[in-house]
Amino acid sequence: MAITKKRKAVEAKLDKNKMYTLTEASAMVKSVNTTKFDSSVDVHIRLGVDPKKADQAIRGTVSLPHGTGKTKRVLVLCTPDKEAEARAAGADFVGLDEFVQKIESGWTDVDVVVATPSVMPKIGKLGKILGPRNLMPNPKTGTVTNDVANAVNEVKGGKIAFKIDKAGIIHASIGRISFTPEKIAENAQELINTLVRMKPSTAKGTYLKGISMAATMSPALTIDTKSVS
Repeated sequence: MAITKKRKAVEAKLDKNKMYTLTEASAMVKSVNTTKFDSSVDVHIRLGVDPKKADQAIRGTVSLPHGTGKTKRVLVLCTPDKEAEARAAGADFVGLDEFVQKIESGWTDVDVVVATPSVMPKIGKLGKILGPRNLMPNPKTGTVTNDVANAVNEVKGGKIAFKIDKAGIIHASIGRISFTPEKIAENAQELINTLVRMKPSTAKGTYLKGISMAATMSPALTIDTKSVS
């Protein structure tokens, strides 16, 4: 694929051998953005863990101080007595059987699915559809709960879920290119702080092995892990 003039111009600004501080990267990521739309800013954090071990398969949530910049669509699967609470909190879709049927037919046009514990047996069969899309409700991420209002409020307010992949990397969207460098840095630092607090006691050696940041369709910046500790 041919490299565009714009891409060449932004790459010329980068020192590929440089390890940027988080502050520097949060400013530079805006300078090397190649899109005309308000693209996502993502961080990729490689951890010194073995994802195959249950106690090192890190997953959880973090509430970003400045949100994600994206309005998330939330589906609440619950019994009728919880529907009004979910709607009042701002859930985009609320119900049970009709949405179970829609999902079985392939519908997954949501960003987060929240469910009450009592309906989990009914939606367990949806795991093969929701699981690969990271949409399956899970107590560890706060998406299986009777307090559906709080769950919806947290998601709408900037709470994101993360899960380590098979290569030992956490991938997360922590803002938009329209954010100020300060907001990008603070959101990224909050995620990193959360991961540091979650370090398994069985993990040996270097924990934060590598961090990079990039906007959609734009060059990645390598971050010095020492700048985030």
